[in-house]
Amino acid sequence: MERDRNPGTGGETHQHPDAGGDRLTTAQGIPVSDNQNTLKAGPRGPSLLEDFHFREKMFHFDHERIPERVVHARGYAAHGFFEVTDAIPDLTAAHLFGEKGRRVPVFTRFSTVAGNKGSPDLARDVRGFAVKFYTEEGNWDLVGNNIPVFFIQDAMKFPDLIHAAKQEPDRGFPQAQTAHDNFWDFISLMPEAMHMVMWIMSDRTIPRSLRFMEGFGVHTFRFVNAEGKGHFVKFHWKPKVGMQSVLWDEAVKINGADPDFHRRDIWNAIQAGDFPEWELGVQVFDDAFADSFDFDVLDATKLIPEELVPVRIIGRMVLDRLVDNFFAETEQVAFCTQNIVPGIDFTNDPLLQGRNFSYLDTQIKRLGGPNFTHIPINAPRCPMHHFQQDGHMAMHNPKGRANYEPNGWAKGGPRADLKGGFRSFPEEIVGEKRKIRAETFADHYSQARQFYVSQTDIEQGHIADALVFELSKVVALEVRTRMVAHLPHIDADLAAKVADGLGLDGVPTPHTPARKPISDLVASDALSILKNGPDSFAGRKLGLLVTDGIDDDAFDALKEAVEKAGGMVEIVAPKVGGIVTAGGRKVPADQKIDGAPSVLYDAVAILATTEGATALAGMHPARTFVADAFAHAKFIGLSEGTDPLLDAAGVKPDAGVMTIGAAKDAQAFVQTLGALRYWDRKTA
Repeated sequence: MERDRNPGTGGETHQHPDAGGDRLTTAQGIPVSDNQNTLKAGPRGPSLLEDFHFREKMFHFDHERIPERVVHARGYAAHGFFEVTDAIPDLTAAHLFGEKGRRVPVFTRFSTVAGNKGSPDLARDVRGFAVKFYTEEGNWDLVGNNIPVFFIQDAMKFPDLIHAAKQEPDRGFPQAQTAHDNFWDFISLMPEAMHMVMWIMSDRTIPRSLRFMEGFGVHTFRFVNAEGKGHFVKFHWKPKVGMQSVLWDEAVKINGADPDFHRRDIWNAIQAGDFPEWELGVQVFDDAFADSFDFDVLDATKLIPEELVPVRIIGRMVLDRLVDNFFAETEQVAFCTQNIVPGIDFTNDPLLQGRNFSYLDTQIKRLGGPNFTHIPINAPRCPMHHFQQDGHMAMHNPKGRANYEPNGWAKGGPRADLKGGFRSFPEEIVGEKRKIRAETFADHYSQARQFYVSQTDIEQGHIADALVFELSKVVALEVRTRMVAHLPHIDADLAAKVADGLGLDGVPTPHTPARKPISDLVASDALSILKNGPDSFAGRKLGLLVTDGIDDDAFDALKEAVEKAGGMVEIVAPKVGGIVTAGGRKVPADQKIDGAPSVLYDAVAILATTEGATALAGMHPARTFVADAFAHAKFIGLSEGTDPLLDAAGVKPDAGVMTIGAAKDAQAFVQTLGALRYWDRKTA
């Protein structure tokens, strides 16, 4: 395997081809020779602390804003537990994984990346998926995303990436979106981001619920067992109720109807006792596999297909308690990738190495000083003994005379544990000290293509539509053209669709790749959301639009069938006071039709008399309730007599529109809802 190469990532340019201007320097005025790579001990070796350029760049970036997070500012979190279902003491000495049935408390925070604290939940964005395990050996923070890869290979570029994605500095917009010139200008000059581009333009970045998305540790870590033997490991969170996303048109409308949609969903689910649950899986492999794999396992822009290394499920996480105070817990929690426990270790992934520096540094700025571990949400649940003292907001200091070590006092405080203390994996490091990137990082298109061809036709269409939408918001024609010129290396049809959607005069001449892409990588079904559907309505919500005079039995049968399937029913009516059934029963509404568009629900049903349907037909919100549900390929249940509303909405029933008369009709309708969408309507 080739290990060394010239600086850069394969000969491609990282700046505008016509760029000139001043020489890049540090804040101290020192000229910079390489702004793409951190200083490493060998091309695949660890990053070196003496890289003053990287430290200064990251230090300044981490301290740009107070008090909200620079990234992942908008988040929501809950408490729960992690339980081991398959002990793995042969792979890791971590006490956490040592015994089946062992439980530890966790605190999990989900977030968007680019938007500020006040941005909407359904922005097209990566979702943070960070879990703090309070173990008997200290806190372990698995700080990941809902996407297994990232935009960049080296942490040196992280400030540039986020600057480009955030609102443009001269105008302060757009916020919480990447559909603007700066982002695509940067991305189009970073071929290594093309794999991530496929993910962010897919439905993965507009999840229906935080409960319905996967999570990933992103990086390759190490397991180390009690004998010191190491294995590489990648971490996966798999939602127990399956994956699901919304359509882009739904996301836009949800953001207007309920910008707190994801927060409210988590709150309501936990309050109702429908606790969100994920399985923790690991991909474990050795050096022999790493050396034979087509790509470098230290490259955060790559993944390992599950078909090559199956995901072994070793535990489950259940979130069963909401926070007592949002600021004290969700806002003040500090996740640091450097927080690991004995039995888990880092690798030389240059993005991970940079994160280990950055996360600690940024917490000091956000939380006022070095004592943020004294805040209850960040404090370990195991005994703590050290000689750290004083500083801002110190809540406890060492007791007694000794505040240093070694010391000779009889009660001289804690001592190092030579046997059970944390030890780094003794990896041999050989290499020149250079700003460099390994040749094995140079393939930027092969896995992007693999991801695309792994999607269903519906999902591929969404990726093309998303690229056209985003690039249509880019003013500079040269940026649009430069971005599209990457796409032929991913898929010729995709390139043609996007070029046509943008009105370009054909597909631009493709960029010269740093390394010839592999065109025959096998599709991976695990990468598709639709190929991994839940086949159940459990955890989903039916929007039930009702009017006065409806049949009691039909109403009760439908509600009972949904709840029996593990779903929820939200009653929508012309007035929030509710309706009166044919039997004289008062049914209060959860929502007034004006504030409950169908985009808020996974499926809808309308129970109305002919008179009631005629009245609904005169209400614009009711007409769009039906029309949008139909346009978004949702299943629709109808009672007899609703034709006036359907006619007014311009909806002609198909096989995804079902009549609910008797109780058996309700059961059949709910059983169908497990498919979540009637996709034949979109492809017709």
